[in-house]
Amino acid sequence: MKQIRWAVLGWMASVAVWAAPAVPDAAFDAWVESFTAEWRAGSGAAATQTPAGGAPAREAAEDDNDGNPLEGLEVRRAHEVALARRGLERLGEWPDERLAPAQRISAAVLRWNLELVVARQPFADHQFVFRQLRGLHVSLVDTLTERTTVRRPADVPIYLARLGRVAPRLDEGIARTRAAVKRGLIPPRFIVERSLQQLDQILAPVPEKNIFVTALEGRLAALKNGEAAARTDALEKARAIVAADVIPAYTRVRDLLRELLPLTTDAAGISRLPDGPAAYEHALRTFTTTTLSAEEIHAIGLREVARLEREMDVRLRALGHTDGTVNERFGRLAAGNPLPAEPDPRAAMIARYTEIIRDAEKRSAALFNLKPVAPVEVRRVPPLTERTASAYYTMPAADGSRPGIFWAPLPGPTFFFGPRMRSLAYHEAVPGHHFQLAIQLEQKDLPRFRARRTFGSISAHSEGWGLYAERLAVEQGWYEGDPLGHLGALSSELFRARRLVVDTGLHAKGWTRQQAIDYGISAQEVERYVVNPGQACSYMIGLLRILDYREKAKAALGPRFSLPAFHDVVLKTGSVPLDVLGRAIDAWIADEKAAPARG
Repeated sequence: MKQIRWAVLGWMASVAVWAAPAVPDAAFDAWVESFTAEWRAGSGAAATQTPAGGAPAREAAEDDNDGNPLEGLEVRRAHEVALARRGLERLGEWPDERLAPAQRISAAVLRWNLELVVARQPFADHQFVFRQLRGLHVSLVDTLTERTTVRRPADVPIYLARLGRVAPRLDEGIARTRAAVKRGLIPPRFIVERSLQQLDQILAPVPEKNIFVTALEGRLAALKNGEAAARTDALEKARAIVAADVIPAYTRVRDLLRELLPLTTDAAGISRLPDGPAAYEHALRTFTTTTLSAEEIHAIGLREVARLEREMDVRLRALGHTDGTVNERFGRLAAGNPLPAEPDPRAAMIARYTEIIRDAEKRSAALFNLKPVAPVEVRRVPPLTERTASAYYTMPAADGSRPGIFWAPLPGPTFFFGPRMRSLAYHEAVPGHHFQLAIQLEQKDLPRFRARRTFGSISAHSEGWGLYAERLAVEQGWYEGDPLGHLGALSSELFRARRLVVDTGLHAKGWTRQQAIDYGISAQEVERYVVNPGQACSYMIGLLRILDYREKAKAALGPRFSLPAFHDVVLKTGSVPLDVLGRAIDAWIADEKAAPARG
């Protein structure tokens, strides 16, 4: 494979092997831990609160890595910038020569994330508050109904207190949106329409059947203790909050978006907005961890699309499919056998995904020394968001109370045991994100911020590994005897290559939504890229960089190269910028060369 001439960030431009190990600096470790705790407390990721009449209570979602949308948006933003500036100043007190190699990685990762916090502030409102994908109106639902746990009666007041913060946060989002609109930061019409559909869904049930109430009702029913009267009281309080505060607030959001709709157009890309080109350049830097330009990424995408289409064409012709584009031929092949609508096929599809994952766990045994302790399971994406969601993975709880979860959207109305199921399961679960993120969480020698990704996920590493897991399955012959599944895997990689072209097309070249759809990407996916510029580029850029590092290690080590050992380095290093991963690989290569020859 032709290697890319990678552009890297100035402060990490050198990928030379780091100097000989230093004695770990205990003061650095202590400061990192205290700074992480301060950040988590200030961002709401592990905040505490005082329910009525009680002492401070444990936050029910203390292992939430994405921050807390229930905390004040403006206050959190200002606090994070101030804290990031202070953290960068303190980091300057520990030059590399004072730190052990593992500490140098931690310092580099922390510096990367804190610099991004400062750099992204001018563009914070370019990501619309009430977007269809992880917008405030749906993230609040997710926080309460999926990620706020109620394991004991003492957690119920926490849930109710959090429910009471929903309306103020929505009102703050309304104020932010109005201010952004005055600056010309208006979402496309089709994004507003999608969000309105979600709001209609949230507002349709009566308060007793509202999702915030039914979620609490289900949790209360699962508690092993607690008097019936106390449960009834809790539900009555939840219904009252929803009726008096939550529903009116969601109605105000819907009214705002209806008011905004006549101002919108179908123009899609971020470059149309004030400071849009600079915002996109920052997004690409964030999601790829490189300084590759939009033009360079677009060219990489075109090259990879051409390569993968050639390979798929050969395999499709071998199966007798010769008419039409690669997309058309594969689509006809994939849609050949829809599942019957009755009985509901979702349970069978989740069972099939689970079967694929269990098989992948067995196949992975020879390829990985490190394996997660936490189990992984498959669940359906909640109906509120599954029509606009892609599959995703959530980390297990640090205390073992929740497994790693591969969330599969199954909206229907037509279902298939499709050819992409295997590659999707490999990406989201085993040996993809579950191996990567659960192992990262379980490592005892990683600082907490790296284990839990407190300051950010570093998408190029995370999604690059997920796509690498898909490629690994192809390379290792997991599709032997399954030509349709093999085509599905190639199609999945082709999809990620097309993303490079479409994302840069939308945001740097003035493509319309329809142009992106015509290039071979579904409307739902195109709309995802519209509201999250640059993120779609992280997959293929991350994959290609990991493959380059693997080839470099193979060339340097020859017969000493071990694929499981290479995987150990990538997984143990955790979520880091790609050039930091390169330093870790270089250090491993040097160690392997210096070690006595094996047996």
